Amino acid sequence: MSPASPDILRGTFDLLILKALSWGPTHGYAVARWIESATNDALEVGEGTLYPALHRLEEREWIVAHWGPSENNRRAKFYSLTKAGRAQLRIETDNWRRYAAAVFAALEAPALR
Repeated sequence: MSPASPDILRGTFDLLILKALSWGPTHGYAVARWIESATNDALEVGEGTLYPALHRLEEREWIVAHWGPSENNRRAKFYSLTKAGRAQLRIETDNWRRYAAAVFAALEAPALR
């Protein structure tokens, strides 16, 4: 089976990051753990994937970052949604729901005659 398109995966990953940050500021490690937990470990999030995505979202001004102490009193970079990020989360959520509904509809459609 061929892997999913990188654009689909990137868009989905961005959506999951935005969702993880929708409950408030958190550091990258917590974002990765939330995604893994929320997907019942179906998605593994490595640092090599997570941090470039966080930087991409910062460049788009959907998130901002600031330094602060973690739960272990270590210095960590915390990420927060911006107003634009919250709007993008709504847009991406709506788009994903439409996309998923279309795919499920196709999977349930009868055979061509």
